[in-house]
Amino acid sequence: MKRESKNIKLTPEEISKYTRTFWQILIGAIALVCLFLVGVRVGLFGKLPSFEDLENPRSNLASEILTDDNRVLGTYYLQNRSNVKYSELSPHLVHALVSTEDKRFYDHSGIDYFRTLTTIFHTVVLRDKQGGSTITQQLALNLFSERRERSTIKRVMQKFQEWITSVRLERNYTKEEIIMMYFNTVDFGYKNTFGIKSGARTFFNTTPDKLTAEQAALLVGMLKGPTMYSPIRAADKALTRRNQVLINMHAENFLTDAELADAKNKPLGLDINISSYGEGLAPYFRSVLKDEIKKELQRLSITKADGTPYDLDRDGLRIYTPLNYKMQEYAEQAQKEWMQKLQREFDKQWRSRDAFSGERAKLLETGMRRSDRYRELKENGASAEEIKKAFNTKVSMSIFTWRGSIDTVMTPMDSIKYNKLILRNSMMAMDPTTGHIKAWVGGVNFEHYKYDHVKMGTRQVGSTAKPFTYAVAIDNGYSPCYTVPNHQQTYGNWTPRGTVQGGDPITLKNAIKYSQNFATAFVINEVGASSVADLTRKMGVTSDVPNYPSIALGAYEASVYDMVGAYSAFVNHGTWIEPTMILRIEDKNGTPIYERTPKVLKVLNSESAYIMVDMLRGVVDGGTGSRVRRADYGGLTIPMGGKTGTTNGNADAWFIGFTPQLVAGVWTGAEDPKISFSSMQYGQGAAAALPVFGLFMKKVYSDKSLNYTKTDFPKPPEGMTRVMDCSEYSKYEGYSSEPELQDDRLGF
Repeated sequence: MKRESKNIKLTPEEISKYTRTFWQILIGAIALVCLFLVGVRVGLFGKLPSFEDLENPRSNLASEILTDDNRVLGTYYLQNRSNVKYSELSPHLVHALVSTEDKRFYDHSGIDYFRTLTTIFHTVVLRDKQGGSTITQQLALNLFSERRERSTIKRVMQKFQEWITSVRLERNYTKEEIIMMYFNTVDFGYKNTFGIKSGARTFFNTTPDKLTAEQAALLVGMLKGPTMYSPIRAADKALTRRNQVLINMHAENFLTDAELADAKNKPLGLDINISSYGEGLAPYFRSVLKDEIKKELQRLSITKADGTPYDLDRDGLRIYTPLNYKMQEYAEQAQKEWMQKLQREFDKQWRSRDAFSGERAKLLETGMRRSDRYRELKENGASAEEIKKAFNTKVSMSIFTWRGSIDTVMTPMDSIKYNKLILRNSMMAMDPTTGHIKAWVGGVNFEHYKYDHVKMGTRQVGSTAKPFTYAVAIDNGYSPCYTVPNHQQTYGNWTPRGTVQGGDPITLKNAIKYSQNFATAFVINEVGASSVADLTRKMGVTSDVPNYPSIALGAYEASVYDMVGAYSAFVNHGTWIEPTMILRIEDKNGTPIYERTPKVLKVLNSESAYIMVDMLRGVVDGGTGSRVRRADYGGLTIPMGGKTGTTNGNADAWFIGFTPQLVAGVWTGAEDPKISFSSMQYGQGAAAALPVFGLFMKKVYSDKSLNYTKTDFPKPPEGMTRVMDCSEYSKYEGYSSEPELQDDRLGF
């Protein structure tokens, strides 16, 4: 039986009705989409970046510290990220990125619609999830979103936000700028490594412009999954992923067949260079510098355009310093070379003795109370008995040795004992004519001992203070050949101690040469303690220098930083220049925001300063600092002067030395002055501090690229009017021991 088909006929009115309905639905849908997009654009579903944000995209940029030859000394960062320009990118990087992440990058305006539809088809129909974001969309996410949303609905909303931001980015920036910005924002997921500059340095110890095809492919390949394709944690997967990127580059004609085959056969070739705040050169300098910059910017009210203060960890500043990269290396090498030898001798001394018996037992209590462990226990409400038990219970820890850090198990109390028997050392070198600091070693190991002994720490200066007393005398007309008593005397309630060398009486020149206490005490009694204290302060010593006669022998504390600056005035014809750590600072766009102008003060007559240099030359030419001329202590033959210093009980050892072009000061001692060498053999300044100076100077003057010459100290521009050769001085008839009765030709 046949079924008859029925033809359904629509009336014109019905056709018109359905047509209107269709167009209403279509227009409504389009209107809803438009309203939705407008809502996204105006921020109803989440704030979008403003035009100003697009012009100045947000990112945490590391601030770079640069040496005098523009080498990166270190960085300050929350994220270890530094920007590069497009011209600083290897072409292989660009080719790897485009061929792998966005083949039609140069043809679209932020959104690749064909790729988007293809991605939707694969994801919805074939259940094969694929990435559809363009490079510009990924940049939008990196710049203006804290994270990729996990919720499907939120992720869809975020995707629309990315689209709109991408289109706006394409309108504001060129394709090259977008690639540059993209590489500056990527996260490599390892040791706080952000941006291609940091990535190139971390994984290959190079710069982005020097990356080879296989290196670029590895770094770009990691971006799909920094953890999954990490060459550190998953080398095999990283190699496979790298080779796939190379294949992509070949497919887009960026590599020839031969280049592809060659690159694929190469190993990963990692050269890991982890950037850590405490690692690398000059960590103590960088730490102190950061505080100095903050103080200076705050003092001068230097802020960003919006009025907020600069953040060294986020704002990508470029900090230019006078530090010399090579000289810093030489300073750290010299310290290590000598201090590990000295530490062995120190260990021998205390091996069979109890360093913490008697009064020194209090040092352990003090050390415990200063520790982070103690503060944490107190904050958590631990009793005295519980704290004592904790400090005598073995735990795992890392300790410092000159062979490197060692993981071990010991009680916290034993670690305090161990660390108090580790000798500390600091050194600073500067150009006396400019004030530019060239090297700074604030301690023996920043990881374990963060306290800076160059500027932050002060210790008794001992005999390094004596030149200030003699400088006052010379500046007031005394001749270096003038003789003074060199035997013990009492001045009021002060009776200095010492030994006699060089005869009694003794010339001022020999008194400082052999570091004679009795003669120096006599001189300060003649010229006045207040005059010596006043000159010491004028020469840049900022710590408390009392108006007591004992300051002639160094009975006050000062920093290496201040003492080196003070001695520089002798070399610089009596003009003190403030030691300079910062030359200038630029913002992330290269605009200068700060330039240092050091303080300058004339503190001594030029001729007096030259006479002091000549007197201090005698210290290294046959005096207490003559070891620096020996081969095992540097073997220096260049024109040089200096002064040793040793405090009571060998608690502090000093040497401050200089050449016509460089002044350097060294201090050595234990954390606590009560722990020291038991004899002068190793504890005096000539043995514990001078060798570091000698080894440093030898390295510096042996390096021809540094352009330090062996020229002599220049005489004052005005010439000399005084006699410095004491053999000539004694020939004059009518010689009197009273300065005011001497002939003007003799310098009185």
